[in-house]
Amino acid sequence: MNGAMIVLILAFVATLALGVFARRGKQMDLEGWSVGSRGFGSLIVFLLLAGEIYTTFTFLGASGWAYAHGGAAYYILCYGALAYVISYWLAPAIWRYGTSKKLLTQPDWFISKYNNRLIGAVVAVIGIVAMVPYLELQLKGLGIIVEETSYGKIPSTLAIWVGALALTAYVVISGIHAAATNAIVKDVLVLIVVVGIGLYLPLHHSGSIDAMFHSVQNGHPGMLALSPGSYNTGWFISSIVLSSLGFFMWPHYFGAVYSSKNPRTFRRNAMLLPLYQLVLLFVFFIGFTALLVVPGLADGDMSLLAVARAELPSWIVGVVGAAGMFCALVPGAMLLTTCGTVIAKNVVQEVSPGAPPARIAIAAKICVPVVALVALFLLFQGGSAIVNLLLLGYAFVTQLLPSMLMTLRRNNPITAAGATAGMVVGAAVVAWLTISTSSASDVLGVLPPALQHINVGVVALVINIVVMIVVSLVTTSQNDTDATAERATVASPAG
Repeated sequence: MNGAMIVLILAFVATLALGVFARRGKQMDLEGWSVGSRGFGSLIVFLLLAGEIYTTFTFLGASGWAYAHGGAAYYILCYGALAYVISYWLAPAIWRYGTSKKLLTQPDWFISKYNNRLIGAVVAVIGIVAMVPYLELQLKGLGIIVEETSYGKIPSTLAIWVGALALTAYVVISGIHAAATNAIVKDVLVLIVVVGIGLYLPLHHSGSIDAMFHSVQNGHPGMLALSPGSYNTGWFISSIVLSSLGFFMWPHYFGAVYSSKNPRTFRRNAMLLPLYQLVLLFVFFIGFTALLVVPGLADGDMSLLAVARAELPSWIVGVVGAAGMFCALVPGAMLLTTCGTVIAKNVVQEVSPGAPPARIAIAAKICVPVVALVALFLLFQGGSAIVNLLLLGYAFVTQLLPSMLMTLRRNNPITAAGATAGMVVGAAVVAWLTISTSSASDVLGVLPPALQHINVGVVALVINIVVMIVVSLVTTSQNDTDATAERATVASPAG
């Protein structure tokens, strides 16, 4: 057994123990299990919200895209910073209303704001459809990381199954507390690994970061810029827009926001998290150095792990794997907790409205292994590249944004029917374009070259908004007509 294996096993035992014992002294009713009884302090909320930055996507997707697509990877650095600017105003508003109404899930928000239960079911379905690929991403990344950093001693399939079983077990036991406890260890490990390796590799091989960039440009001309093909300026800008707008539309982010005990936390986070995201630069440095040290990889997602194995001692490779393991399991715990809560609260409770709270809490925990098995099934059917899985999820959740933003207005002109129709059509367009592998130009006809590869989620979002407005105008007009007719009937003399 090499040093890497020892470190990986110890890390796995640690994450399992932290997850299981995180429930000690905590209330485990549905509110305690799903949103921590709304009692998390600034540090924990900061780490839960930062979980979006540092997932397996950090280790594999970001470095992999720098390796394979060069300048296209810069979109990853841009969208998070813009999203946190939006969160400065959005997150406190979500917290204030969610706390006052004792909301637990994202669908609860829409049900309360639109006074309509059907819209809650639609939001629940869209959210789950978006979260399952995101969970799939974490499990896929976990398998890759463990297999590579164990030097092939632990097969990817075994790592995925064991990781999924451990994740399911401690989420059922501890809920959001499992993610919160492991998040502290995760971020410390990630900062050490990413910054340390991201500085060491370019300095060791090129002498400086500047020299590393020159070497990449000389060896791969144009690599550091956007390509004129699929990943051109139109794709770059539209992907940033889509991801920035959808960043806080993930259902598990609503859970993280609800869990805070103070709304001031979010504005402090909005100022700090864009700086925290600069750590991603070091991930790009690793990807670019890998292009020089281990060129010709068939899968760019393997670049960080390949260069680590080639250049670092086995025990450090094990630390890299441990950090990657935590990066998969922490967001995975948030996703499973949220999926279980949404299904129990907004599906099971709708079907059985008289069910006692304790039964709904049990249903939430029962849903956790079911969702995990669905994600595993889809994963083993064959997945896509890490970044593509993430963009697919963003394309779905962003369809919730227009109707959600309208609920922040004092007088919302959008009807429940309009909001529901917009979401459904937007999500259907995303699904159709993804399954058919169509591009924006296939849908919109002749487009200028710069717009032919815009993100399909943006196309769906525009169609969503148009449908939402049109249906709202029609249903508002119909409601006014019905109200006028009702008043006339009441005012007319009987007989």
